[in-house]
Amino acid sequence: MKLPVIRHLQKNNTAEDLEKAVEVLESFTEHRSVSETEMDVVGELITNLCGAIEVHKMIEEGMPERDAANNFVKKVMGAIDK
Repeated sequence: MKLPVIRHLQKNNTAEDLEKAVEVLESFTEHRSVSETEMDVVGELITNLCGAIEVHKMIEEGMPERDAANNFVKKVMGAIDK
């Protein structure tokens, strides 16, 4: 998860476009010829895309952009610490 990448994706894409990208990447991972290395890369991409979608949702709910991104990171880090 990379906050600068999440911010970039959120600013330059709609939530719908990000969701479609996640669907395509998830479909890609279902193919039997996908290697572990490719799975790792796709997993990182999906994580960043989902982060951007979450930030979009927070902004739509009225949270300032900067706060939304920072709150998302805190939420993820808090989940990891548990």
